[in-house]
Amino acid sequence: MFSESSYGFRAGRGTHQAVLKAREYVGSGKRCVVDLDLEKFFDRINHDVLMVRVARKVGDKRVPGLIRHYLQAGILAGGLVKPAREGTPQGGPLSPLLLNILLDGLERRGHTFCRYDDDCNVYVGSRLAGERVMESLKRFLYMRLRLKVNERKSAVDRLWRRVFLGYTVIRHRQPRLKVASSSVEKLKGKLKYAFLGVGDAM
Repeated sequence: MFSESSYGFRAGRGTHQAVLKAREYVGSGKRCVVDLDLEKFFDRINHDVLMVRVARKVGDKRVPGLIRHYLQAGILAGGLVKPAREGTPQGGPLSPLLLNILLDGLERRGHTFCRYDDDCNVYVGSRLAGERVMESLKRFLYMRLRLKVNERKSAVDRLWRRVFLGYTVIRHRQPRLKVASSSVEKLKGKLKYAFLGVGDAM
């Protein structure tokens, strides 16, 4: 029932399919990307907006009520329960499904799109087209979904200057995927930490 552009937390789909599709889009001539970062996404999901979309997807009328109770259960802090008026628990078992339900409308706007979790990329042929798409999506996200774009982390840029799911697409006669340098450095840091940890234990 979800958009073909959605790759996260779905059977038979994953990061590899998403980055390969991104490479395919670049090969078709779409050399610019609208790289969207949603500001505090899991913390700012509007419950009413989300529940309207859940009701459209779920036939059993009892289920939306259960989901709303789950969302509003709150958190235990200092021995007291703090009610939740917005957001969904990041890392919670239901959150990936709710995320896909909420953002499905974003992908059905006719754009050349790839999304994994809340990492969203739209592929366009020029920077000018990208700027128009960026402004359109900002309005849609705020007016329809009550979400904000993180201006500092979002951009319209060439593909080889942006990272998507740990990869970048490099310029070539045929576009190629390359592990992003930031991903390599992150892995080195993890290996160093693991090695030093083992050394300390010994």
